[in-house]
Amino acid sequence: MLSASSFVVSGAILGGVGTFFATIIALARKKLYVWEDPRIDEVTGFLPGANCGACGMAGCRAFAESLVLGTAAPAGCTVASPDVRTDIAEILGVDVGSATTRVARLLCSGGCDVAPQQAEYLGLGTCRAAAAVAGGGKACAWGCLGLADCRDVCDFDAIYMNEVDLPVVIPEKCTACGDCVEACPKDLFTLMPVEQKLLVQCKNLLEGEEATNACAAACNACGRCVADGAPGLIEIVNGLAVIDYTKNAVAAPDAITRCPTGAIVWVEGAQQLGPERRAPALEGAGR
Repeated sequence: MLSASSFVVSGAILGGVGTFFATIIALARKKLYVWEDPRIDEVTGFLPGANCGACGMAGCRAFAESLVLGTAAPAGCTVASPDVRTDIAEILGVDVGSATTRVARLLCSGGCDVAPQQAEYLGLGTCRAAAAVAGGGKACAWGCLGLADCRDVCDFDAIYMNEVDLPVVIPEKCTACGDCVEACPKDLFTLMPVEQKLLVQCKNLLEGEEATNACAAACNACGRCVADGAPGLIEIVNGLAVIDYTKNAVAAPDAITRCPTGAIVWVEGAQQLGPERRAPALEGAGR
């Protein structure tokens, strides 16, 4: 049996060890302490907390750190309201600044009304799963599969599926976070400044009649948009119309008026102006 003195000695040893390590920890904390500007927490509290990455940072706190350092402007947060951006600017004593408003755009107009199915897909109901099985069931291997991965991944309810199984972006809700870009296995989403209104909604891998047999809304490289648009605005590259956005100032709806398939459109807010799609072209399109 241990004596009372043994308990006293044991307690003294434990107490001494505890005091020693507590002293070490206290000294280390003092030595390694890094001061952090308290405004970072204050600004973080104003931000929406979505951590969507639309600002180009890893999250809202990282954006707040950049704001305090002066390497970013409050306008860089596309999710926050104008009032919140103004409040942050007042806290930091800076200008709200400006940022190019971007929005997600879909590079496909081949819904189920114009793009035939060549096989029936019965697997897991996601675009990524369907794409892994011979590219999905569409005749156009480059087109939207319509299983709504982009809609499901959007945290801002900025995407819905229309009556022909194509995703539609609501510009007022889109924050350009890029989640839909990453989710699409066909790489059909891109983030574009809203000022860029001329859009080729096709990424076909074929040319001419071969392309339109796979999808009646495909770009067939006819070149009418090249002739109708401003000089140098559009060119045909590998069977597909390509827009030079450095010439965006001279872009106009004129370029879309004679497009025979409706592959090139003019976007005004949530509205897309373009020729009627040639759904009857699906007749005999090799279903």
